[in-house]
Amino acid sequence: MVHAFVLIDAVPSRVAPLATELAEVDGVAEVYSVAGHADLVAVVRVRHHEELADVVTRRIHALEGITDTRTLIAFQAYSRRDLEALWDLGDDAAG
Repeated sequence: MVHAFVLIDAVPSRVAPLATELAEVDGVAEVYSVAGHADLVAVVRVRHHEELADVVTRRIHALEGITDTRTLIAFQAYSRRDLEALWDLGDDAAG
């Protein structure tokens, strides 16, 4: 499974409508409106890298009002649960 975060800059009047439109795109799992280096962040989850290219370059870029995107591809996922389990292992080894 390929996970990516697409940072999206948009025309201000299109931010809210784009969020809804992005959420309906196949391959887009979640959409967040954010402050900082982008207006929206789309979380993309697909099975193959080739699908990622299709989602970003054909489906996302086809939406009206997007002015720029930057795609971050995830190498490895970490969750709080996984990190807490790691620290718990360390406590058991010491005791």
